[in-house]
Amino acid sequence: MTMDLLPPPSDRWALFLDLDGTLIDLAPRPDLVVIPPGLVALLREIEHRLGGALAIVSGRSLGQIQALLAPWRPVMAGEHGAFCRLPSGMVVSPDPPAVPDSWRNVLGELHVTYPGVIVEQKTSAIAVHYRLAPARETVLRALMQALVDARPDEFLLSPAHMAWEIRPRGVHKGTAVRRLMREAPLEGRVPVFIGDDVTDEDGMRAAEALGGCGVHVQRCFPQGASGVRAWLGVVATKLRDGAGR
Repeated sequence: MTMDLLPPPSDRWALFLDLDGTLIDLAPRPDLVVIPPGLVALLREIEHRLGGALAIVSGRSLGQIQALLAPWRPVMAGEHGAFCRLPSGMVVSPDPPAVPDSWRNVLGELHVTYPGVIVEQKTSAIAVHYRLAPARETVLRALMQALVDARPDEFLLSPAHMAWEIRPRGVHKGTAVRRLMREAPLEGRVPVFIGDDVTDEDGMRAAEALGGCGVHVQRCFPQGASGVRAWLGVVATKLRDGAGR
């Protein structure tokens, strides 16, 4: 890891963590990811040391995040901020426009035409993964962009890890950070956002605008998610020893 690019641990942080590619290693299919032993316990300790000011911010749905991290029930934002579970347990949403059923129907059949393509239907968005069919990237992008072009004020096409995703405009990880930072115990703290994807950069910019910082996995952790996990172990130790007080 590149230590000189990392902020020194502080018990005044509000820590925002992406999931896939940041905390856990990517897999050929979204449903094949593995939660490493000890990860949930580590995150729970850091959450405790930060007085509860830790949130998971992911493109996955809230239900998927919860299933992966159970029985822990962290503060979280799902679908890039379309849904946030507050520290109180209440789920709030900016009520984004719904992806038209006609788009879902068209994209839902892509696996038939293009074997290996995986379509991930979400509440507010729809992602098409081509990791198992990389030669289909261009045609998938063109097809999905044509749909978005019909309603450009409401939706955008966003790149992800070997995937394209149609999601609502104006709803992103930056809006999630700002929403969660209005809630105790995150309110008034220094936001630190750690992520690895293009969609995480909105969260990083929001953290920086609120007086904190963004940490990009590719720039700071050559080992990827395993490097992030090792660093979080260091963070937990330093917080345990009273860092940032």
